[in-house]
Amino acid sequence: MYYVPISREERAKMLESVGCSIDKLYAHIPEELKLKHENIKYLGEKGLSEKELLDYFKAAADLNITVDEYDSYLGAGYYDHYVPTPIKHIIGRQEFLTSYTPYQQEISQGTLQATFEWQTYITRLTGMDVANSSMYDGATAVAEAALMALRDKKKANKVWLSAGLHPQYIETVETYLASQGLEYEVGELNAEGQSYDSFPTGKDYAAFIVQSPNFYGVVEDLEILAEKAHAQGALAVAVCDPIAMTLLKTPGEAGCDIACGEAQALGGGLNYGGPSLGYLCCTDKLVRKMPGRICGQTTDEDGNYAYVLTLQAREQHIRRERATSNICTAQALLATGATIYMALMGRDGMREIAWQCADKARYLQEQLLDTGLFEPLYSGPFFREFALKAKDGLDLEQLNEKLLEQGIIGGPVLENNVWLLAVTEKKDQAAMDNFVATVKKLAKKED
Repeated sequence: MYYVPISREERAKMLESVGCSIDKLYAHIPEELKLKHENIKYLGEKGLSEKELLDYFKAAADLNITVDEYDSYLGAGYYDHYVPTPIKHIIGRQEFLTSYTPYQQEISQGTLQATFEWQTYITRLTGMDVANSSMYDGATAVAEAALMALRDKKKANKVWLSAGLHPQYIETVETYLASQGLEYEVGELNAEGQSYDSFPTGKDYAAFIVQSPNFYGVVEDLEILAEKAHAQGALAVAVCDPIAMTLLKTPGEAGCDIACGEAQALGGGLNYGGPSLGYLCCTDKLVRKMPGRICGQTTDEDGNYAYVLTLQAREQHIRRERATSNICTAQALLATGATIYMALMGRDGMREIAWQCADKARYLQEQLLDTGLFEPLYSGPFFREFALKAKDGLDLEQLNEKLLEQGIIGGPVLENNVWLLAVTEKKDQAAMDNFVATVKKLAKKED
């Protein structure tokens, strides 16, 4: 590849020759997201030198607030778990880092083995029969699971989604299905924050999709999901947190057909919101409907272990819009990091992390309820995360702004003045007690 510098005049002339312009090229990007010329000195006139550009972005990056500097209670699908030091060291090696999302996985035995190990760990964690080589993130994993179900249930034309599903997952499913003329419905949560009261009836559903723990942190009953889905001839799709699964009944044990979700918690770090890592697994019966790649282990002619691609959905090179999926690669680097995390922590280590998350979340909720400022949004059991409704007109947006001034990042504020708070094993009692005391103090000042 070559870099051929051209002037602004030459660039404008090239675009004009094809009936386009710079503004038209970026017309699909919302105005509020565009970098404005007037905000950067000289950008709209003569451009910037490399040093000037680096200085600008360094100054912008310095405005970021990190969880290393602030006490954070953010969650909502991305969690601040401790990332063991060896992970970054190992995946930083050239042989892993330069093939972070390999297009020709089969040319490297090392990459294939790392993928095979990832699949093995994920199937053990979920209790399912087979896993693919990873997905781009939790949202695309859920959307692909919906398409899997629709491919399997050819007479069905829609899927049912729990209202406890992450809102971004619902939006992604909508985007995937809309392009193919398929439908979805969203059910309601009961007073416990669970889905089982709103499961639909009828044979035109390909799948019931439930997240557990759900977006509000509430643990759902996956056995009821499987029972109700199968009674309607639909597949049971469980969207599960990998840390929580070390304590709770796995999707496989509950009789689910597909398990998927976000695996960022497995040593992925926050990384300012991405990149991310999705997982997708299923029963043997559905393996041919699964998108992406599956690596297998065999032996060569000398009897040594060898790793191969056993199934891969590369039909998009030939079938295009009729392909099983447009997924032809994998989040290999992050999946390798997650594999290292699971190997380092082991079953007991991951269970200890899960217990700490559950216990500390319960402790924090009780302390906040004791202030008299909040009440639970839902009464069901929860893991690592919980939602509280503010009482007596307490403005949570203003509270978050004041907390930030005190070096604390509060949880996101949802509709109807609801606070979603999350804690992980990194949170100690002193930090939580200080958080509660600061909330009490600031709430009184607001009054």
